[in-house]
Amino acid sequence: MKKPSLPLAANSIQKGIPLKYVLDKPAVNQLAKNIKMVYKAFDDQEFVLEVLSDLQALTLKERADCIAKALKKYLPNSYSAAIEILLASLTPPLTQTENNSLSGMFYMPHNSFIEHYGLDIEYNGGVDPYEISMNALYELTKRFTSENSIRTFIIDQPQRTFDILYQWMSDVDPHVRRLCSEGTRPRLPWASRIPDLVKDPSPSFPILEHLKNDPELYVRRSVANHIGDIAKDHLGLALNFCENWLPDATGELKWVIRHALRYPAKKGVERALQIRTRAK
Repeated sequence: MKKPSLPLAANSIQKGIPLKYVLDKPAVNQLAKNIKMVYKAFDDQEFVLEVLSDLQALTLKERADCIAKALKKYLPNSYSAAIEILLASLTPPLTQTENNSLSGMFYMPHNSFIEHYGLDIEYNGGVDPYEISMNALYELTKRFTSENSIRTFIIDQPQRTFDILYQWMSDVDPHVRRLCSEGTRPRLPWASRIPDLVKDPSPSFPILEHLKNDPELYVRRSVANHIGDIAKDHLGLALNFCENWLPDATGELKWVIRHALRYPAKKGVERALQIRTRAK
């Protein structure tokens, strides 16, 4: 029996080839096949025709949104039922954190679907879909990061979402742990800012403290970049974080500190330069 699979994709961004083509005809066809395997009523042919008729002029994010909109049309008119089908169509979780191909971007439309419809109570028959959405993001981030879509939930229901992230930061899966840091970055590139965290990043502090010595560089790099985000709006806070981590810091944590303060150091901030020197 055939199982859901991913379309072929390059191992890295190819010079001269727009990244949007990761979500092109092969990906749309594969998505339709994967869903048809687990949901026989899915009109895969009409789904593909509709998506491809609108795809060509769209950017990568617009393509993900376009496909998500079509999924809503061709899946059952119930958010919980649609999510159940999408989760059943997933391929196995990633087994490594580095050197994964671009094929995981295949799941951008899945994340977009949750981002746009995952808080719509009416679409879920009057039942709050929040828990269903968070479970779906938990599963998806093991295949392709949910760092963009989870921001919708942080903005809409910050305390509820952080309470879950405080649990996930101890998860056995490094992709889930990284989501806790990366998804809460105040100024995550290529994503919407989280204004409340730009103003006050303190809800993320327990996550950063917990993950600063994570065994995976993949996770520690996110912590460093998160501190770098904080430094753009609260330089003193970022410097304090790094200085407080210096005593007894491992070589891995010293790398986090240096990486976190690389931009203030380039701007000649004396204290940043001093901390980075001490972290060598």
